[in-house]
Amino acid sequence: MLIFIIKFYMNNLPKKIPVFPLSNFIIFPKTIVPLNIFEPRYIEMINDSMKTNKMIGLIQPKNNDDSSIPGLHKVGCLGKITNFKDTSDGRYMIDLNGITRFEVTKEIKSSKPYRICETTYDNFELDLTSEKKKLKLSDLEPIFKDLKLLFEKKGYIINWKSLEKQDLNETINALAMASPFSLEEKQILLESKNLEARKDKISEILSTYSFDDFHNTTIQ
Repeated sequence: MLIFIIKFYMNNLPKKIPVFPLSNFIIFPKTIVPLNIFEPRYIEMINDSMKTNKMIGLIQPKNNDDSSIPGLHKVGCLGKITNFKDTSDGRYMIDLNGITRFEVTKEIKSSKPYRICETTYDNFELDLTSEKKKLKLSDLEPIFKDLKLLFEKKGYIINWKSLEKQDLNETINALAMASPFSLEEKQILLESKNLEARKDKISEILSTYSFDDFHNTTIQ
């Protein structure tokens, strides 16, 4: 029955979505991020989205593309606008709730000033389920130790006590989102199959910083 419900839900997700390319920024399913929207093209995107399903896709542009319209990574995350406020200076403040990751199949030509992609969700059914956790908080202690050192070196301020009280899924995803990792490294974390794989990738990435005085060589 659960599989049927998930399949039904996935089949009803939008196949064409407006995308918001943000460099070095990721969102995971079941997380909420605040966004400050100020560019006119993205103001229009939010206006259009609020009139329909309130969904947009967050995706990272490729950092080695110097063209006026940079290429996009294949995997992003679909989010739903759950809070909306317009400011006196014309900006939009929104909260975006991550739903599921998607894979771009092609970009669609449009008269809109923002980009629109055709997507598939076939590889991300786990995003719509409550993943059974084999991990324990003690499994994260080595990661916490190295991340604290890295965050301090980069000048990041993190409420570690609050983080340790969260659900493990939320903790790992929050660390991945807040980390001072490179665009490519964050993309690797986003594309990790599940929670345990994401934890292992964080540890692997941290090892490249640790061996190079926290000036990393990106893993692939």
